Amino acid sequence: MSKTIRIGTRDSKLALWQATTVQQQLEHLGYKTQLVPVKSQGDIILDKPLYELGITGVFTKTLDLAMLNGTIDIAVHSMKDVPTLLPKGIIQSAVLPRANTKDILVYKDLDFLNSTGIIATGSLRRKAQWLNKYPNHQVEDLRGNVITRLQKLEDNSWNAAIFAKAGLERIEVLPKNHIELDWMIPAPAQGAMVVVTLQNDIFSTEAISKLNHTPTEICTHIEREFLQVLEGGCTAPIGALATIAKDIIHFKGVLLSIDGSQKLSISKSVESSNFKGFGEACALEILNHGGKDLMKDLKNSL
Repeated sequence: MSKTIRIGTRDSKLALWQATTVQQQLEHLGYKTQLVPVKSQGDIILDKPLYELGITGVFTKTLDLAMLNGTIDIAVHSMKDVPTLLPKGIIQSAVLPRANTKDILVYKDLDFLNSTGIIATGSLRRKAQWLNKYPNHQVEDLRGNVITRLQKLEDNSWNAAIFAKAGLERIEVLPKNHIELDWMIPAPAQGAMVVVTLQNDIFSTEAISKLNHTPTEICTHIEREFLQVLEGGCTAPIGALATIAKDIIHFKGVLLSIDGSQKLSISKSVESSNFKGFGEACALEILNHGGKDLMKDLKNSL
C-alpha cells in the first residue's frame, strides 16, 4: 500500500465532505491518500441554468480530464451529477451507502401553497414536478453550491426553494423551516455517492471496490438505466427511485414536459434477483405510452 491515492473533488463544502468521507474510509483500510480540489465549470458559471451550458456532466467533466491527464487517481461525485455513459477509460468502482433520497422545500412561510407564489430551483425535474402540482406558481432559476443557494433564498423575495435533503444534512445546514416533498420523485441516484477510477489503474480500482454497497449499487443502476434509455442526460425532467424491501425492488419513474402540463409515470416491482434490465423495461413502457413524442418535444424545446 505504498502508493498515495490522489482523490479529486470539486471544492464546494458538500463535495469536500464527500471526498473526505471516502478518504477516511480508505485510510481506515490502510491506504495513503491526498485530496486534490478542482473547480468545475458548473461551479464557475452561475448566471445560466445548467441545461443552457450545453455540457453533459458539467460538474464531472473537469475531474474526468484531471484523471485522464494523470493529475488525480480517483474522483468522488454526487452520483446524480454523473452522466450515464462514462468517458472511455473511466469506470465506476464503488457506490457508497445511500443517504436520504428526498427533495425538500425550504420556506419562509407556507401560506403561498394555497395561492400564487415563487419558488426557486435550478433543476428542470423539480421545476416540472412543482408546476404539475402547482400550475399557478412561478419558478425562478437558482444556482450555486448549497450555502450560496440558501443565502440567495434569504436575499430574494421568493417564497421557498427546493433542495436535496441529503446535501443539507451532510454539511449540517438543514434549516428547521423545511418540509419533505414526499410526492416528488427524486433525480436518478439522488442521495448516492459514486467513486470512479481509471480502468487501467488496478491498484486504485481494487482499493475503491472495497467501499462498494451492493444494494445501493443495484438501485442506482436501475434508476440510471431508466434515465439512459429515456435519453435524458441532464436536460429532461426525469425522476426515478428504486428501493429494496424483503428481496423485492419497488420502482417509481416519471417523465414530464418542462412546464409540467404533461406527466407520464410508472410504478412497478420485481424480485431483486431479476434487477438486470428492469430500468430499461420501465423506460420502454414510458416511451411506448407517449414518451417518444414527449421526448421529441423536449429535445426541440431545449
